[in-house]
Amino acid sequence: MLPQKIIILMGSKNDLTFARKIEEFIKQEGFNVNCEYLIASAHRNPDYLLQRLDENEKKGEVIVYVTIAGLSDALSGVTAGFTTRPVIACPPDIEKYGLMKVFSSVMTPKGVPVMLVSNPENAALAAIKILALNNSLLCKEIAAYNQKKRKEVMADSEVGK
Repeated sequence: MLPQKIIILMGSKNDLTFARKIEEFIKQEGFNVNCEYLIASAHRNPDYLLQRLDENEKKGEVIVYVTIAGLSDALSGVTAGFTTRPVIACPPDIEKYGLMKVFSSVMTPKGVPVMLVSNPENAALAAIKILALNNSLLCKEIAAYNQKKRKEVMADSEVGK
């Protein structure tokens, strides 16, 4: 099986605290997935961003990108436009900017798909589910996680009785 990982791509180091929630969730829940962090701005150093995307394409690894960018989210669209890998936008400021932020993250041209997941834990889980398409171990880990969440809900429902 080819190496698999989630690359958490940030527009600046200011996004790191939010970005770390993705890896924290993965570790906390025991998913067997590696994360890599990369800071590259689509506005300030697009040449570096494109270079790194090109390098990742050539490695032959199975990658899902989770992009985290504040303000104008060019990072997600540029990443989606220059890679064959899935891109999940997870903006750190969606609650602050609302629909304007949603528009900035996902209104991309045809052929440049970006998925939007506003919660970092859910972005991690979405990326893991994509990786699980070719990884039976991850499928089992997801099934165990789902069962755990079901049990939590059932335990909560017993509280009121």
